[in-house]
Amino acid sequence: MTQSVQVVQAQAVKQTRGVERIISGQFVMDGAGVKINRVLTGPLQRRLDPFLMLDAFGSEKPGEYIAGFPEHPHRGFETVTYMLHGRMRHRDSAGNEGLITDGGVQWMTAGRGVAHSEMPEQNEGLMEGFQLWLNLPARDKMTEPWYRDIPTEEVPRFTLDGGVTVQVIAGSTHGVDGAVQRETTQPLYLDLEIPAGVTVEQPIPAGHNAFVYVFRGEAVIEGKGVASGRMAILDNTPGADGVRIKAVAPTRLLVLAGRPLNEPIAQYGPFVMNTQDELYQAVEDFRAGKFA
Repeated sequence: MTQSVQVVQAQAVKQTRGVERIISGQFVMDGAGVKINRVLTGPLQRRLDPFLMLDAFGSEKPGEYIAGFPEHPHRGFETVTYMLHGRMRHRDSAGNEGLITDGGVQWMTAGRGVAHSEMPEQNEGLMEGFQLWLNLPARDKMTEPWYRDIPTEEVPRFTLDGGVTVQVIAGSTHGVDGAVQRETTQPLYLDLEIPAGVTVEQPIPAGHNAFVYVFRGEAVIEGKGVASGRMAILDNTPGADGVRIKAVAPTRLLVLAGRPLNEPIAQYGPFVMNTQDELYQAVEDFRAGKFA
């Protein structure tokens, strides 16, 4: 199916955010030995509240991804998997099953608890994508698990002047609503493809914590270069209504922003709650088979 791409009028940014710092991330092994770049790590959770983690994965070597992510539990947050290339099968203990393919998104709310697996359905070729962890407010941490597959043709797309292409995974921008909306954290999750030499003005709600992750090419934000594989944490300058990004070369990047929860964060591996007692209970509930 061919998806039509609408052309929309760019919204001007009056005052841009600057770059507070550049993050390189750290390469780690996860799942059954998958090599990933953990860009947003635990020490940044407070600064980038409500986001808990961002992993970037990508390899053309099957030995680096074929073992996938066998069944493991989650409680207290949402996982958002965005697949650029490849095929990944999701199964969970709530009875959900789906296949993410090129350009597709899988959005799962773990809530009170779910165990799931994410396994490649390919044994050759490139597998590349991202997994984002988005925190849930205290009142929603024990909600029923929820799951949605979003194929690439259901991810809204539009173009701006200069040939910039925008995919809206979550939130709303330039009058276009994304595939998913969340009332409390109000996440904005965009994939921008920017031709060389073009500057794009991207609105960001005041009060949201925000960052940019470049995964192709190189960008410049307020005089600071952001190379491929780097994350730029944007400052929270009062009055700033967005960010201006110039592509040095043909560039593709993620823009993420969210309204902070300003609640305590207690984490033990795949469980993210508000107190240590809630973490102990999560472990006990999982061991007792009380997850979905």
